[in-house]
Amino acid sequence: AAHTRFRPILMTSLAFILGVVPLVYAEGASASSRQALGTAVFGGMIGVTVLGLLFTPFLFAVFQWLSERRTRTVPATEPPTG
Repeated sequence: AAHTRFRPILMTSLAFILGVVPLVYAEGASASSRQALGTAVFGGMIGVTVLGLLFTPFLFAVFQWLSERRTRTVPATEPPTG
């Protein structure tokens, strides 16, 4: 599923990031507030995209490994005798 979802996630993120670029370079009335907002959103989306693409698969692998390790070490319960 990672190969199937990688391209749409990346394309959506890049479209949003590039859509915010005009706010970063805003001019005219109230340009300072638009630039501040655009810069925050631009940087935040870049950070979230990079971290999401790196940490989501990593955390999935870690939790999968922990889950498999836990299920292997849990002793099987024996049925009650008597």
